[in-house]
Amino acid sequence: MKEISDILKAYSEEKKTAKKCALATVVKVEGSSYRQAGARMLVTEDGILTGAISGGCLEGDALRKALLSINQKQNKLVTYDTNNEDDAEIGLQLGCNGIVHILFEYIDNESNINPIQLLQELELERKEAVVVTVFSLKRNASQIGTTLFFRKDSPVLNYNNDVLSLIPDVKEVLETKTSIVKKLQEENGNEALIEYIKPSISLVIAGAGNDIQPLVKIAAVLGWKITIKEGRATHATKKRFPKADDIFIVKSQEFLENIVVDDQTYFLLMTHNYKYDLAVLKALLTTDCHYIGILGPKSKFNRMLDDLLKEEVAVNEEQLRRIHSPVGLDIGAETSEEIALSIIAEIKAFASQRTGTSLKFKTGKIHNEIHYEEISK
Repeated sequence: MKEISDILKAYSEEKKTAKKCALATVVKVEGSSYRQAGARMLVTEDGILTGAISGGCLEGDALRKALLSINQKQNKLVTYDTNNEDDAEIGLQLGCNGIVHILFEYIDNESNINPIQLLQELELERKEAVVVTVFSLKRNASQIGTTLFFRKDSPVLNYNNDVLSLIPDVKEVLETKTSIVKKLQEENGNEALIEYIKPSISLVIAGAGNDIQPLVKIAAVLGWKITIKEGRATHATKKRFPKADDIFIVKSQEFLENIVVDDQTYFLLMTHNYKYDLAVLKALLTTDCHYIGILGPKSKFNRMLDDLLKEEVAVNEEQLRRIHSPVGLDIGAETSEEIALSIIAEIKAFASQRTGTSLKFKTGKIHNEIHYEEISK
């Protein structure tokens, strides 16, 4: 989601100067690739790039293709075959052993029905959504492009009525939370990237000590929404945490006020005030949040469980699974910066349903595979 937010922000700035732009989207990958379907990059007519469609190996040639799309005011599909290191047509030695299909869409600044308008819907509400991008691998075929936006309990937004037949597939993608590429039953060989997009992580931190500062900096780089809540007015300040989205000075019993808990909300208890952390933990156990990280040794957490039990609050097995204490991955962290890295890495792994183990020992593919379906009924 951060990449899309960066693109929307960049487009907003470029639109002020009436610069022409093109949106490059990885719509399909066969084999291995640095980026997967759904990766995006905005290209301006003066060559400014925002986002990425590869690790840097495709961007140079993609810039030229994007400028061609801008000059001709047409959508274009370009295929990069990275299996062949001597491919003279691409002129690149990529070594990724895959085929990457990238759609370049001209963004008409005068039109209010373009791909950027659809992507902007993602930031209007903090809810999961599905975006559909239609493309064809056939040479000289017309490229429909980003054409449909769907969010549960909201009107369907689309710019091409031919894709309304995909609504059942779109709803299924929203239900399974898994993107797919589906071939359509059409002579022009159209396919659709039906992409599931979830909101960015909302990180709610109890604490505003010095060790929170590197944590906020890393989370901000990742594009997470950061909320800091702390009882000390001297610590919870914008000057100390310029990258935080919201900062509140609150008592522990007020901690959950103004907080919306959803599937992407993660809590960290790091005040170094035992009673404050204990009170916040007690409050969080009454919510359905699925991640609570507590800084400190295991002995501290065991003491918290004992004290909760004295208050007749018994923590069950399901609640224990949601609590991560000591918080963070075991990377040998000592300094505040290293501990911050450890904590952020664990949250990212949890959000991606990964264990956080070394890729060296992974037997399958690094990225989650997108399912390909043959024919739309």
